Amino acid sequence: MKNEGKPLRVICFDDNKNIRDSVSLLLSTTGNIKMIAGFDSCKNLLQDIEREKPDVIIMDIDMPEINGVQAVEILRKQHPTLPVMMLTGFEDDEKVFSSLCAGANGYILKNTKMDSLINQIQEVYEGGAPMTPLIARKVLNQFAKMQPQKTPDENYNLSNREKDVLQLLVQGKSYKMIADELHISYETVHSHIRKIYQKLQVNSVGEAVSKTISKNILKAFSALITAMGFWQV
Repeated sequence: MKNEGKPLRVICFDDNKNIRDSVSLLLSTTGNIKMIAGFDSCKNLLQDIEREKPDVIIMDIDMPEINGVQAVEILRKQHPTLPVMMLTGFEDDEKVFSSLCAGANGYILKNTKMDSLINQIQEVYEGGAPMTPLIARKVLNQFAKMQPQKTPDENYNLSNREKDVLQLLVQGKSYKMIADELHISYETVHSHIRKIYQKLQVNSVGEAVSKTISKNILKAFSALITAMGFWQV
């Protein structure tokens, strides 16, 4: 597993100092996750990331100058695989969906029990897409409204193994869960997903799932809705 033996490095972007302090205090009680910096805005986003070199970013949505959705769009151009988890008070469908389509990996509400944040940070780092049940249902509702496009002639050149990995990714499986189910290593899963992202021209789980459904890749739309295990609903 990545970063084995070293604490995960987390930075938090939130204009509420109490939130930043709470996250920092919570993570100080763990031995394997450390908040190394907190910022009240994203005006120096790329410079802050380059300087701190985090493993996971925690991002608020409602911030001055550059909001969280815009920040995710900016950082994805330079850091396409860096895990980003939204930690916000907003739960309306548009902001949730916009964040995920911009490239966020997970979406947690600030009224979630803070002690669960530790597991959620670890999960997003390992390739999962942590969401509260309410948020996961909102995502499903948005996907259900999407009409798959009929583009049978569009070929993304996915290998059979990449299709297997993508199907499990659509079902909300983390990298570790995919590795266990397909009996391959974590590193191999990471390699497959990197190639899938390149072929689909996406940068995150949310974008991959959205494109898989909208383009009717793998006919995953019906499977996603019937499974209802997506992102731990």
